[in-house]
Amino acid sequence: MTLRLVEFVVAGNEASDLLPVRSAALLRAYGARRGFWTVLDEGPVERCLALLLELDGGEWTARHVPADAGAENGRTEDGEALAHHDGWVYVFGSHFGSKAGPLRPRRAFVARFREDDAAAGPVPVHVVRNSFRLHRALNDALAGSPLTLVPPGERVRARFIVETLARGTAREKSWVSRLAPDDLPLNVEAAAFTPAGTVLLGLRFPVTEGGEPILVEVADVPAMFAAEPAWPRALGAYALTGVTPPGELTGFRAITPMSNGGYAAVIGSIDALGKGSVLLDEHPGGGDVNSRHVRFWLPDGAADDAYRLVGTVVADLAPFHHVEGLAELDGQPFYVTDEDHRVALWVG
Repeated sequence: MTLRLVEFVVAGNEASDLLPVRSAALLRAYGARRGFWTVLDEGPVERCLALLLELDGGEWTARHVPADAGAENGRTEDGEALAHHDGWVYVFGSHFGSKAGPLRPRRAFVARFREDDAAAGPVPVHVVRNSFRLHRALNDALAGSPLTLVPPGERVRARFIVETLARGTAREKSWVSRLAPDDLPLNVEAAAFTPAGTVLLGLRFPVTEGGEPILVEVADVPAMFAAEPAWPRALGAYALTGVTPPGELTGFRAITPMSNGGYAAVIGSIDALGKGSVLLDEHPGGGDVNSRHVRFWLPDGAADDAYRLVGTVVADLAPFHHVEGLAELDGQPFYVTDEDHRVALWVG
């Protein structure tokens, strides 16, 4: 596949995910014929929203979008995944930690904003920090699933789980009751709503014992934003088979729904090389991994093996190890990559 590069300079760096703009009012406000949302994961969510736009004249431009999270300003970090639902754009935090741990409560959040509101003025963003409730729901779903997961390793468990529990206990945090010593650290990297209103969360880690990427389906995410909020429920976990090369470990990096009812995704490394990752110290087969563009469908029945989804490879994106977002628009694939001091959009 031959890709054309479009480079942008936007506040911050490390662009994550790529979500097509659906709001006609927003495109008109910027004089654009099409565009994408991305999130810059270096700071709080209200400072990290950006638009990548193809203007009516054909040139591309980037716009940093001002936003206001009210009382939650400055209290989040590491937004990773974007998804559309019912006129809202949802932003999911990684629910993870730094490369060497521990888990960070500021990353355990979901935010949303009305896409039309971005056409004028600072965008009101509603942030819900879930204090590890989603961590608990996902861990329980994985523990109760028939999937066999790769063991995290003693250093990973010590740095991400044991140290988080110790810090929370010392600071008398109520969320310590939602962590358990045998939990897995979760890294949420991708999200897509289903027609039923549930959310598929793609995990970068953990992966299966065979190195396959994992999805967890979650219900009631919009209910988090109600006046009397309810918390998400995990409905089940899936492993994506047939797309991971032998000997490698691959996690989800992006998911997007397709018009035919299926899903396109990017899979790749479980963590970045050369940045002191404890995960890669324990699992070196998950580092030097090329990104891949894949497709899959959810099962339409209740077969005994319905938790194993059969994927197909659309494209091997070698030599890229760091594709962070995917969109399929007007018959073209678009990818965004994690770059230093720039945002790189690749057009197929």
